[in-house]
Amino acid sequence: MPKGFARVAAVSLPLHLGDVQANENELLSAIKTLEQKGVQAAVFPEMCLTGYTVGDLALRPQLQQAAWEGLLRLAARTGRMAAVVGLPVAVRGRLYNCAAVLQGGRVRGLVPQVHLPESRRFASGAGVKEELSINGETVVLYASQLFDLGSFTFGVEICQDLWVPCTPGTQLALQGADLILNPAASSAQTGKQNRRLSMLREHSARLHAGYVYASAGFGESTGDEVFDGCTAIAENGDILAQGKRFCMDGGMALADVDVEMLRFQRQRDPAFRAMADSVRICRLEDAPAFEPPLLRTYEPLPFVPRSEEELEEIAQIQCMGLASRLKAIHCQQVVIGVSGGLDSTLALLIAARTMDVLGISRKAVHAITMPGMGTGARTKSNADRLMEALGVSRSEIPIAAAVRQHFADIGQPEDRHDVTYENAQARERTQILMDYANRVGGIVLGTGDLSEEALGFCTYNGDHMSMYNVNCTVTKTCLRSLTRYLSAHSFDAQVAAICQDVVDTPVSPELLPVSEGELQQRTEDILGDYALHDFFLYHFMQSGASREKMQLLAAQAFDGVYDEQQIAQQLDTFLWRFYTQQFKRSCAPDGPQTGPVSLSPRGGWQMPSDIKPIG
Repeated sequence: MPKGFARVAAVSLPLHLGDVQANENELLSAIKTLEQKGVQAAVFPEMCLTGYTVGDLALRPQLQQAAWEGLLRLAARTGRMAAVVGLPVAVRGRLYNCAAVLQGGRVRGLVPQVHLPESRRFASGAGVKEELSINGETVVLYASQLFDLGSFTFGVEICQDLWVPCTPGTQLALQGADLILNPAASSAQTGKQNRRLSMLREHSARLHAGYVYASAGFGESTGDEVFDGCTAIAENGDILAQGKRFCMDGGMALADVDVEMLRFQRQRDPAFRAMADSVRICRLEDAPAFEPPLLRTYEPLPFVPRSEEELEEIAQIQCMGLASRLKAIHCQQVVIGVSGGLDSTLALLIAARTMDVLGISRKAVHAITMPGMGTGARTKSNADRLMEALGVSRSEIPIAAAVRQHFADIGQPEDRHDVTYENAQARERTQILMDYANRVGGIVLGTGDLSEEALGFCTYNGDHMSMYNVNCTVTKTCLRSLTRYLSAHSFDAQVAAICQDVVDTPVSPELLPVSEGELQQRTEDILGDYALHDFFLYHFMQSGASREKMQLLAAQAFDGVYDEQQIAQQLDTFLWRFYTQQFKRSCAPDGPQTGPVSLSPRGGWQMPSDIKPIG
């Protein structure tokens, strides 16, 4: 069983209005099916034992008694899966709209609705705590209850409770509910589904919770309204699963909620460090186990935006960051090293666009090529053509002679192509950029990206350093999409064509000698594919995923692309480099955060530089 996940279901069934026995049979059949699927907790619609639209018949003792007896029969046939079903419950002259939690042959708790859309029949459960005796056992009727299944904990709020300013689920989440289960009876209206899903996204994001929602459907009275049987499961702002709506045979949403990730997010959120009102915790039997694969999909490229609007937003953040920095320090000159590679190409585009925004000539961008021992013909040509097409100030400063003199000074044989050979070139380029910036009264614009920062694939005090880095939170996988978008939408066709060739060029540090103009170094031959590294980085940072979990998620996301051994080997590389290269991130330059992950030592990520890797 995958650790840290909860397999849950939201189910809408064909309803038999007022026929408790028929509804009981529908529920029992569904429960047995869900148990076979490894579901650990399931929620069914509001008042599903009687029907939500029975109207004043809910006040009839006969229907109340029939529903209660049906509940007890249903409970007696439950196993380790927790099932949440709805019915009217009368206690001491008051009628409550309740959700009953069933597991292990027993009724484990009753949760009354707190916020009522109308109070014609039902009393609010706010502040109510009743103890009922069922088959010699005490069952509590109380809105503030948590149900602990061992591997995760859930709370229950009913329909309208989701839509109020201060929801019961908020208090339950603050007290430790990983998931909120909501049995609902929400009618269909034009545009309502979008609002409903938006509410589920927002609520689950705000609470860092899973939200499992099941609404009434076919079989409810259509005297005034139609019920569409909406079923949906949300997690931390995303909809994981939706069932079919308007189906005569019901609908089902089934998903595995990442509880480990939710708890990680809460630990990062100061709002969850304050205690909420006290709740009652009902310890259930441990949830049943289930086997992979997970009932959800994982985006292989989680950092790559899905729309042009999001790509534009990243570009706007980068441009605004650079423009604000230049204004703040009363500077109008930018110096950038241009290699013809992906990182420097995007930084150059951002610099040019920023000058356009500021109303400054692009000649204020001082683009410098610094060919050395490993410079390829293709990248050099792209750099020259791009600088020309953008109309920036151009310079070429070869570094080979200076580096060879440096090798002689420190006793480095030129034919020894080791780390000293490579780093000396990166540091020579950085020295040129810094001194050139001093000469023109400008700042050095960094080009290094988030993927390189995570892996430490940069030269300390070489390309690692700058005066402002617009790419610092953009990953290598995102850079490709962003460069294509920005060149096509902010510049002319010539620039777009050059940038497309840059995107198509293999990524290389260009530090080893070329052979007949061709690159001898390809970064992904050294590190492994950036697609996997960026995937690992996202889940390491966003969910605190363990090595075992990252292996599982990658195997599912890249099924048919990489085998388990490839994933495992590259995961070893990622973890080793991420931990051992922290010293470079501890003194990283300023730069704007464009997405969910930042490794800035000033708030994005803080870690000792001398800690041993932790899986």
